[in-house]
Amino acid sequence: MRPPARWCTFADVTRIAAVAAALPEHSYAQSEITAMLAPMITPDPAKQSLMRRLHEGSRVERRHLVMPLEEYLQPQTFTESNGRFVEAATDLAERAVRTALDEADIRADEVDFLMFTSVTGVSAPSVDALLVPRLGFRPDVKRVPMFGLGCVAGAAGLARVNDYLEGHPGDVAVLVAVELCSLTVQRDDNSTANLVASGLFGDGAAAVVAVGAERAVRDGVRGPDVVGARSALYPHSEHVLGFNPGSTGFRIILTSEVAGVVEQYFGDDVRSFLAANGLTPADIGTWIAHPGGPRVLEAFSTALQLPDGALQPSWDALAAVGNLSSVAVLHILAGTLSGAAHLPGDAGLLFALGPGVSAELVLLRWPAAQDAAVGAAA
Repeated sequence: MRPPARWCTFADVTRIAAVAAALPEHSYAQSEITAMLAPMITPDPAKQSLMRRLHEGSRVERRHLVMPLEEYLQPQTFTESNGRFVEAATDLAERAVRTALDEADIRADEVDFLMFTSVTGVSAPSVDALLVPRLGFRPDVKRVPMFGLGCVAGAAGLARVNDYLEGHPGDVAVLVAVELCSLTVQRDDNSTANLVASGLFGDGAAAVVAVGAERAVRDGVRGPDVVGARSALYPHSEHVLGFNPGSTGFRIILTSEVAGVVEQYFGDDVRSFLAANGLTPADIGTWIAHPGGPRVLEAFSTALQLPDGALQPSWDALAAVGNLSSVAVLHILAGTLSGAAHLPGDAGLLFALGPGVSAELVLLRWPAAQDAAVGAAA
């Protein structure tokens, strides 16, 4: 596909150098997790039966957990679970960032900007600060920890990294997301939200290494490019999705209205965003959608009138690892970059939803042949 005339030129864009995912070593079939957690969450046989049906309907087949499954049966205070978060999140983040930097052939002391996001634990100093001595980042690296964006944060983080690199075209930026969703599952909470969440979310991390346009030219970095991004905050939807922090940790807010919000607003927003870049949904060859659950993925497809199979990478990720919250779209992006080669000028759209309800759209383009030639010559 020939890039539309309205698209940015090579000299204007951020380029993704590498994306890497990291998963905890403990991996279990969905049926194992359900059998272990059901009596912990509710003693009511009817509620346990409902929980099994919800888990089976989630389309999740397997998940990675930060703790061995039997440890979730041991009561933990929020202090204990959050302490586990800080330790394990830092380890997973380190692994993801090291892998991404190695793949990009960039040293840690070359990184100028470090953004960290999570919504499943808190710490001060934040995890990004803990990574600085571990990985050898410079002490003057610019750090931006983000909290509260939830599942949308992977896409929003990539957009904000792009914002930074547009103003610093010679710099290197790293985005790292870590979510340990299993630490937020609530004991003795038989609410539908908790029953659904206990069967949907998994644990994991991902890191993106991106470079500004000058650095991309100098080093001949291959794509994809971040062409642009758009944010949206939908009205009267703050009650639909989120967390309520309390003495036992983060109690999830998750309602059936998420799909309705998608159907009402999302399609028009995507079409408007693409039109501003001279595109239509038919021009997008790669869709990187947040795997928020079966109803959400179906709502995305309906709102955008996508052909069968367009969101298959997201369905596959949902089955293999569950919903990884902010990590999810970055995990899928890593698989996309390591998969089949893209033709020069191919377009992709990465997007996610989060509390608010908010959405973030990130338009990608695989570099044209002349772009690679410029980089190689430089």
